[in-house]
Amino acid sequence: MAFTEDLWTAIAPIYGAILRHPFLSGLTDGSLPHESFRFYAVQDALYLREFARALSLTAARAPEDDWIIMFNEHAASALRVERALHEGFFREFGLAPADVAATPPAPTNTAYTSYLLAVAYGAPYHEAIAALLPCYWIYWEVGRALERAGSPDPLYARWIATYASAEFGDIVRGVLDATDRVAAARTPAEREAMRRHFVTTSRYEWMFWEMGHRREAWPV
Repeated sequence: MAFTEDLWTAIAPIYGAILRHPFLSGLTDGSLPHESFRFYAVQDALYLREFARALSLTAARAPEDDWIIMFNEHAASALRVERALHEGFFREFGLAPADVAATPPAPTNTAYTSYLLAVAYGAPYHEAIAALLPCYWIYWEVGRALERAGSPDPLYARWIATYASAEFGDIVRGVLDATDRVAAARTPAEREAMRRHFVTTSRYEWMFWEMGHRREAWPV
């Protein structure tokens, strides 16, 4: 069994909870309020800026040239390609870039990105790649699952199509391959540390959709 298969098995209950989340079911049946999606899209744009920083830190420490290139390209893509997707949504919502930049990250967003940056900066490389993987892999799996259901809302259908696309799938497969190759050279204790980070950030993925659904705010 590939190590990434073991990782996916470890998060089976979390992924099941993600697929059952009302934010995602609201995308496919069109019932999610646009205000909730707008909140999520703004927070996701703020998240991607910090995710790109974590990718760049991971690239700087990668042991192979191809991985240095891959993660640096993904960092640029996170800011360039996905930002273009978000900005399309923002235009429909009447939000200017300055409005998005002035929005404070929600508590879950702050916690998740702080965790990613701490691992990317301070933990060994093999732990960093495991912590980053759920953001790729879960979105791809969710995109493919939701694409089968479809959505009557063109806005939500566009979001789903982005993460269900063959192009995004190719990106995810590259990271999965790198993760398996890194894990193959690690000790059982080191692989357990990778698993721990993967499970933690998978939980943050569920929390991010919960944050969007509730339009989470700071309590004080």
